[in-house]
Amino acid sequence: MPIKIIEGLPVTERLHKENVYTIEAKRAYTQDIRPLRIIILNLMPKKEETELHLLRLLGNSPLQVDIDFMYMSTHHSRNTPTSHLQKYYHTLEEVRNRRYDGMIVTGAPVETLDFEQVNYIEELREIVDWSETHVFSRFFICWGAQFALNHYFGIQKSLLPSKLFGIFDYDNLMPTHSLMRGFDDTYRVPQSRHTQVDRTAVESVEALDILSSHPTFGPDILCTKDQRNLFIFGHLEYERNTLKNEYDRDQEAGEKIALPHNYFPEDNPSADPVFTWKSHGHLLFGNWINETYQNTYYDLSELE
Repeated sequence: MPIKIIEGLPVTERLHKENVYTIEAKRAYTQDIRPLRIIILNLMPKKEETELHLLRLLGNSPLQVDIDFMYMSTHHSRNTPTSHLQKYYHTLEEVRNRRYDGMIVTGAPVETLDFEQVNYIEELREIVDWSETHVFSRFFICWGAQFALNHYFGIQKSLLPSKLFGIFDYDNLMPTHSLMRGFDDTYRVPQSRHTQVDRTAVESVEALDILSSHPTFGPDILCTKDQRNLFIFGHLEYERNTLKNEYDRDQEAGEKIALPHNYFPEDNPSADPVFTWKSHGHLLFGNWINETYQNTYYDLSELE
């Protein structure tokens, strides 16, 4: 089944070339079904790139998924034209009276800052609080996950000695969990971050389950026991060349950056990276969509 996105969204053509199904609003409104409604709070600088990453995974579902995008009204994006945001995105005020089955909150390039130093932190807190009565299920990615764990449970993040950058093997700790359905005993996930949360602090929160973890770098996927909040520190949504593009960008800028771990064949940056995490990205997003669909209210007004 297709995802319904606003007509004219630039990444639609790329999605069509990859056989990701989309549907225009005019056609969607004639179908006698209850679609899944998801809003994406896109905090990444290159918003079109992140749109493509997420829509590619959300579109691989037998359900019709209606997508809205949200941006921070208190932050000026230097990498995405204002015209793109005004045409395809909403502010909180514009969706305040709407209700959604799911919300995705992306990462953001602010992880080395204290939460209070992020210039849109109060608006972000307001959005997450609003989602408690207007969204059934939430999916937080990377810095978004670190923020949410701090917001809900007071868990702090800390700087790593060096950037965690590359492809790493994580252990599936709860293979029978509905959100880990189909995952192998170990799976690979791209990581690109300077910070972490302490496993001991997570384990002290009774409401949280750790679904996967690395013996050195700690948890990767967590969720609340009611499964209405999912957190991941890695980037299963990344495409093949995302880490390569990041590495090339920093090299060209003269920044000191190590080769992504376990990414380029024989650590040769001229070689094409091997795509080893794609299937688990589809599994995680598919499992989240399925669990949201199975458990959300048919009438979203019941969220209140």
